[in-house]
Amino acid sequence: MNVELRQVHDSDLPVFFRQMNDPESLSMAAFTPEDPADRAAFDTRWSRQRSSPDVVARTVLADGDVVGSAAVYGVPGEREVTYWIDRAYWGKGIATQALLALLAEVPERPLYARAASDNAGSLRVLEKCGFRVVAAARGYATARGAEIDETVLILEG
Repeated sequence: MNVELRQVHDSDLPVFFRQMNDPESLSMAAFTPEDPADRAAFDTRWSRQRSSPDVVARTVLADGDVVGSAAVYGVPGEREVTYWIDRAYWGKGIATQALLALLAEVPERPLYARAASDNAGSLRVLEKCGFRVVAAARGYATARGAEIDETVLILEG
């Protein structure tokens, strides 16, 4: 599959909203908005992200289809990566290709990432892209309604 990133278009948002409301994806991601079905909150969050100079948000395309999003956000020295790929496309290498493209676009380091410790797929993607585990933490995972183990990773120079 040909994986590309591009600027987020208004027409991508309904696709992202649908993707973010897949129950299995929410559970795997774990750390999600309080109410992923709240469209007004979703629109407000994306509007804020798209207008912030501190956020690099991109649409992930696979063979021209919108399959997810990827972003870097936060203050310098503490910036994090995040990505969301439609569950129908899991296991095809798309997240890895998208994250590598994002990392090429955003050369600043260090960059951090966090994932639920039982999210083996996401941890594998991050490690393939050069991130290494630096800490274990616990945090409240809204999608699971409980505190869970979280893995903190870093990508250095």
